[in-house]
Amino acid sequence: MAEPRSTQPRGARVRGERGRPKPERAAPEEVDDPAAPRRVVNYALQRRSVLRGLYGGQAFNGFDICDADPYLLRAARFHGVVTQDPCPVCRVTEGAETLTHVTYVYGDQLGHIAGSAIDPARLPDMAQDYGEFRVYVVEVCPACHWNHLVTSYVLGDGRPRKAPAKPRDLLD
Repeated sequence: MAEPRSTQPRGARVRGERGRPKPERAAPEEVDDPAAPRRVVNYALQRRSVLRGLYGGQAFNGFDICDADPYLLRAARFHGVVTQDPCPVCRVTEGAETLTHVTYVYGDQLGHIAGSAIDPARLPDMAQDYGEFRVYVVEVCPACHWNHLVTSYVLGDGRPRKAPAKPRDLLD
């Protein structure tokens, strides 16, 4: 004779056993200024380490670190902010290019905007409209394709929100 699957009587259920548990909502974070960066991470030490390895003649060469994705180069051309900083890789050549900073935004509350390159001038308005999102700034050299993450930080007013609905005219 086969043993029963469960020792509980038929129809009895354990509370919370059925379905997935509901995720707990995050408590609103107290934020004085939504447009002020918080939880800032600076990647200058990592950048310095990569450049020291390049100039010190370690195992990798300029081709290994100058590997910017075509989409990143396109974002730098159309959404980037040109800086006065010379490129650390092609600075030894005569016509050294200046670096371009590209700003990306990521977050669950951004909806279809998440993962896109934006104009940094839009960040203060976005900080008022969304609860929390992370901003990444990448430096790119359009000439030699050097790219490196410069900094990341969090913006937003701290109140959790649902992501906006995807517009109907947005293609998948």
